[in-house]
Amino acid sequence: MLRPQPLLENRVKISRASWVLAAVGLAVSSWAAADDAGWYVGTNAGQSRAKIDDTRITGDLLAAGFSTTALKDDDLHFAYKLFGGYQFNRYFALEGGYFDLGRFGFTANTNPLAGLTGETKLKGANLDAVGILPLTDKFAAFARIGYSYSYAKDDFAGYGAVVVQNPQPSEHSSNYKFGFGLQYAITQSWGVRAEAERYRVNDAVGNRGDVDLLSVGLLYRFGRSAPQPVARVAPSPAVAPPEPVAAAPSPVLTERYCSILDIEFEINQDEMQREEKEKLRVLATFLAKYPNTTAVIEGHTDNVGTAEDNMKLSQRRAESVVNYLVDELHIARARFVAMGYGETRPVADNATEDGKRANRRIDAVVACATDVEGLPVKPARITMALLVEFDRNMAEVKPQYHDDLQNVAEFLKAHPSVTATIEGHTANTQTTPQVAQEVSLRRAQNILNYLVENFGIERSRLTAEGFGDTRRYAYNTTFAGQQENRRVNIIINYRK
Repeated sequence: MLRPQPLLENRVKISRASWVLAAVGLAVSSWAAADDAGWYVGTNAGQSRAKIDDTRITGDLLAAGFSTTALKDDDLHFAYKLFGGYQFNRYFALEGGYFDLGRFGFTANTNPLAGLTGETKLKGANLDAVGILPLTDKFAAFARIGYSYSYAKDDFAGYGAVVVQNPQPSEHSSNYKFGFGLQYAITQSWGVRAEAERYRVNDAVGNRGDVDLLSVGLLYRFGRSAPQPVARVAPSPAVAPPEPVAAAPSPVLTERYCSILDIEFEINQDEMQREEKEKLRVLATFLAKYPNTTAVIEGHTDNVGTAEDNMKLSQRRAESVVNYLVDELHIARARFVAMGYGETRPVADNATEDGKRANRRIDAVVACATDVEGLPVKPARITMALLVEFDRNMAEVKPQYHDDLQNVAEFLKAHPSVTATIEGHTANTQTTPQVAQEVSLRRAQNILNYLVENFGIERSRLTAEGFGDTRRYAYNTTFAGQQENRRVNIIINYRK
């Protein structure tokens, strides 16, 4: 008579490297951003794989007087899990759920002519700590480690001379689990996941083993919507109400909300900078609240170049803005008209650098909406810029910028959820693009070091980027223009 056979191979304990991987994911939870916090639910499905302990099965059969002539394993199965969790900030979440790893088994044929089959079903619940590493605004890697409570139900059957002592054992057990994966945000609310996990389980006959799960899934975050920025608000002019009539209700006071966008472009470019895209989020939120409003996106240029080229450039600028609003911020294309006016509608004198810069712009003329109850929107993420200029081919921070940088530092200290990107730029009038890139990066890095060393700002909150001469602010034909191009912008990203 045989006792039930082990189904799962007793694998080695979790490796030290795996513990380190999970620990790294859990350690980075220092910066909390309110916009990243919230509840979520989801489901994954995929393929599970178990390692069947063939050696022990054949050994036990041999000890009972049966030599194994054939052994076939069923070690792959469909599996799924349902989960829910709470993300505390962009780096850390707690997640719990239910899992069904499927069923695994074997069939053994023996001599003398007989046989044995075995099968185990594994399901349970888990609670995991999840460490998240954002790679881009939408793409992130994550690692998890946690506790699982599993239920194993086995089913053994012998035929011929093989008799099983306990054909249907079952057991509840607690073990660890861990894994890692990638996640992509399709929208503010919906995301997709791909991940690999290892579950440590008990097969109900005293043997522990590992089941690996490769799965993909869908995730939904509650309470997520497009950022709610503040549109420009202009109360309608005060109008004296008509003389009241007996028994007539008082007129309802309304306010009129309009949004006019003003975006400037680099010289001869139709690509927007990051701070300008923030303005588009303000416009997108306004349009989302008022789905019946429309907007005319107007592109304009300065008078440098031919009138024909400027007309084409202004049209490309307008279409670039419309495409961003449609593709990235999900506003219907039918609500926009893109119009290029070239150099025909200047708002400033093209004889000056400031005037030319003002004329390289996008205007958005938005149909106004009337809302009796007002527009209770939340502020958008605000992006501010501080201009720091440099001498030719130099990267040293001038003393006159100490007070401005101190103001930046005080702002960062007062708002611990704030980060800053420091962008370095050059005029590049007498050097190569490679050298210009190096100079611009040194300028950005020097500003970063200045904030760290003089004001104690955490280095992890600052990022330095060099752009060489690829983002000119003014024309290099004048000394003043060259000086404005030798600069550093400090872009402060602040979520309210």
